[in-house]
Amino acid sequence: MRCLTIYTKRSGPIRGRHPWVFSGAFKHIPEDMTNGEAIQLLNEEGNFLAGGYFNSYSQITARLWTWQEDEIVDESFFEKRIKAAQALRQELVQKAGTDSFRLINGEGDLLPGCIIDVYGEYAVVQFHNSGIARWSKEIVAALVKTLRLKGIYERSDVRDRKRIEKGEGIEQGKILFGKIPETIIARENGYQFYVDTIGGQKTGFFLDQRDKRQALQKYVGAKKVLNCFSYTGGFSVYALAADAEKVVSVDASRPALELAEKNVVLNKLDATKAEFILADVKEYLADRRPGEFDVIVLDPPAFVKDRHKLKEGLHGYRSINEQALKVLPPGGILVTCSCSAHVSLTDFRFMLSEAAARAGRTVQILETYTHGIDHPELAAFTEGDYLKCLFCKVL
Repeated sequence: MRCLTIYTKRSGPIRGRHPWVFSGAFKHIPEDMTNGEAIQLLNEEGNFLAGGYFNSYSQITARLWTWQEDEIVDESFFEKRIKAAQALRQELVQKAGTDSFRLINGEGDLLPGCIIDVYGEYAVVQFHNSGIARWSKEIVAALVKTLRLKGIYERSDVRDRKRIEKGEGIEQGKILFGKIPETIIARENGYQFYVDTIGGQKTGFFLDQRDKRQALQKYVGAKKVLNCFSYTGGFSVYALAADAEKVVSVDASRPALELAEKNVVLNKLDATKAEFILADVKEYLADRRPGEFDVIVLDPPAFVKDRHKLKEGLHGYRSINEQALKVLPPGGILVTCSCSAHVSLTDFRFMLSEAAARAGRTVQILETYTHGIDHPELAAFTEGDYLKCLFCKVL
């Protein structure tokens, strides 16, 4: 294992357990280093700081996974990480009626760049850069040893070809172990959902919204609910199960809406109370009349994928929240979310206050949610703080 020296003045974040080290922190980087190569970082006096892997063509040159000098990186290293993560999920998540959860949340579980979602007897993995992808065989072997799985599928999505060229992306879509059915049934809090692991968003389902879906139920009894950006109907199923009078699901994806409709049937809910509309959410909201819905859920895709486009993205959030606030009656409930890591909770709240002012409404925040319990975050890694969800009463 090679050692790289860090300028002493740059070692503070490493000692604080931040898992990213940028290129400017290194005194020298050998030209023959390869992506994924295990490394140790030393200060200028030669003292050990941390261990991780090298990602040569990325601005984030090293990603850290240990602060113990004697840890050897091999299959047992990954097995230990996965077992620790599994123990946490068994204690906090895997209760009766729930067999689907995030097992490895990248940096939060000390495997930076690696995401593993479990859906019953299957797992879907994502390697977010070519450095961690180098260890895919060891990670899969450790996963097979730790969990009783029938299949493991890789979904390392690449949106931009330039990310591959920079070493930040790899190709997607292949079976790594066993077999994977076209559609998996996931169980969550006693409900069931069809999961499209091959063609769906992320790994097929938004596991990070489990607690928010459950929280919604206390607000929807005998209410008319609008689920915007509904995807496969997670919030819709929970609302119908909690005796909502009517639930309208709106999304721009026909396949997602088709699965949402199937999920209502799968859970033996009253399909006559459910409506599925293929439409642009902004256009749909603009055509609604005041008081048409009592509860509105806004769970859009990330509007800010680049920190340089923060202003533009916040404008998008403000626009849809303003429209929703104009539709809701006094006493109505708005559930508004952002999964943009570049938008802080403070930014999001300020955006909501602006939207309320434009709509001429007063908003009370009743509940605030962030990452799910199976999406742990390192205290130092604020870059991983992506999810915000506010439950609001409109006055």
